Amino acid sequence: MDYQGILNIIEKQLEYTKTKGNVANYIPELAKVNPNHLGMFLKCTNGDEFYFGDYQVNFSIQSISKVYTLALAKEIIGDDLWKRVGVEPSGNPFNSLTQLESENGIPRNPFINAGSIVIADCLLSTLENPKADLLRFVRKIADDNQIEYDNKVAFSEKKHGYRNVALINYMKSLDNIDNDPEDVLDFYYDQCSLSMNCKQLAKSFILFANEGKLLNNQDRVFNTQSVKRINAIMQTCGFYDEAGEFSYRVGLPGKSGVGGGIVALHPKHYSVAVWSPPLNKKGNSELGMKALEELTSLTGLSIF
Repeated sequence: MDYQGILNIIEKQLEYTKTKGNVANYIPELAKVNPNHLGMFLKCTNGDEFYFGDYQVNFSIQSISKVYTLALAKEIIGDDLWKRVGVEPSGNPFNSLTQLESENGIPRNPFINAGSIVIADCLLSTLENPKADLLRFVRKIADDNQIEYDNKVAFSEKKHGYRNVALINYMKSLDNIDNDPEDVLDFYYDQCSLSMNCKQLAKSFILFANEGKLLNNQDRVFNTQSVKRINAIMQTCGFYDEAGEFSYRVGLPGKSGVGGGIVALHPKHYSVAVWSPPLNKKGNSELGMKALEELTSLTGLSIF
C-alpha cells in the first residue's frame, strides 16, 4: 500500500477544504491555538512511518488521554471496573449532567467526562503516584521520554471546570467517588493536559493495533482480551454523540480530543493520528474526521 502517496493526496484535499469549525474556547488556554495547524502521522505494524504537515507540533491531547487511563485501570482492577462505569454509547454531549442523574451516578462509558473522572478516582486509589505513573506509562508506550504535562492548560481547565465539579460532586453524593473530589480533578486535569504530537500519539496507539505488544521489542503490555475490549469501546464511544457517524464514515476504532487531535487504528495494520484544531458542533476535529474518512476510502480498508 502506497501510504505516503495516499497521505499526499489527503494533504492536498484538505488544503482546499474550507472548515466551518471553531477552536475550543471553553478552556481559555486552548482558544490561543493557531487554527491553521494541520498534521498527520501513520505508523504501520511493520515499523514504516508516513506523514505530512505539522505532525511534530505538540498540542493538548485532552480526551485522547482517556484511553491511556482506561487501559491502566482495566489492567489493575480488571472486570470489577465495570461495576462503576458502563460501556454503552452515551448519545449525549461529553459533559452531560442529565444522563448521569437518570442513571444513578454510574457514567455511561469511560470516555465521557464523568466516566473518565471515575477512572481517575480508581487510579488515585491504586497507584502510588498517579501523575508520575501515568506519565511513565505514556512515555513507555510512545517510546519517547520528552512527553510532558502542560501546566498552563491544566491550570486553565481547573479554573474553568465548573461542570466537572458538578459531575464529580453528584457522583460523590451517590458513593461512586472514593477520594477527595479536588484531588481527583487535579489528576484528571493533568491527564487531559498531556502535550503530544501526531507522531507520539500514533506510536503510542500502535500498541492497540499490535495485540497489546510494544512494536520496538514485542514486549506484551496488555493481553489480547483487554485490547479487544478497549478497541471495542473506542469504536462505539470514542467520539461522544458522533461515534456512529465516525464508524459510518471511517470504520476504525479511535478517540478524539477537543484539542483537535484524533487517533485511530486498523488492528494488525497501523495506527494514525491527525491534528487540526477547529472542531465541529460535536466537539470533534472537522478536518481530522475528513482526513480519516479519505484514508479508509482511498485504501479501501477498514475493520468492516
